[in-house]
Amino acid sequence: MEIDFSTLNKEASYKLITGAVVPRPIAWITSGIEPGRINLAPFSAFTFVSTYPPMLGFNCGAREGLRKDTSRNIHAHGEYVIHIADQPLLEALHLSSEHHPPDVSEVELLGLETVPSTVIRTPRLARAPISLECKLSEVLSFGNKGNEFFVGAVVRMHIRDDLYRDGKIDARSLNPVCRIGGPTYASLGDVFSLKPVKP
Repeated sequence: MEIDFSTLNKEASYKLITGAVVPRPIAWITSGIEPGRINLAPFSAFTFVSTYPPMLGFNCGAREGLRKDTSRNIHAHGEYVIHIADQPLLEALHLSSEHHPPDVSEVELLGLETVPSTVIRTPRLARAPISLECKLSEVLSFGNKGNEFFVGAVVRMHIRDDLYRDGKIDARSLNPVCRIGGPTYASLGDVFSLKPVKP
């Protein structure tokens, strides 16, 4: 089968691309600084763009031509927290993708506890195994549907104690949630190693 993307609409293109680029890590992001109005939303177009200094990037699309709450909050305050969710948090992560008015806090709606961040004003999720406090570095626009790619510098990282071993994160113990296509998720699955090669 061969597909010409120029013949597809936005929805059809989205389904194919997100179904092909799998599995994807999920940036579960708190944004905003006002108590009672902390936004929480998942984004699976997510990766690191630099390891030193550490910088992460994620894509946030528009909704009906308008910026989503996450995008508006980050533009307004220049800071946010990216969380990596594990399997026990999957249902809350999924439900946090539902659209709500800007004055509704998904954190409170889902009964999730937050704790203050160390460097930034946006709080972080208490139960998340990994939290990364970020300060906005750059926003790049792509496509013709309002997509923005946010690049943030990681200024503080919080890791659950049992996940940190010899300067590394134990991925098996983390057991992160990943995204497939549509409302479909997966676990880490089998983990195996090959003989190292020279870079």
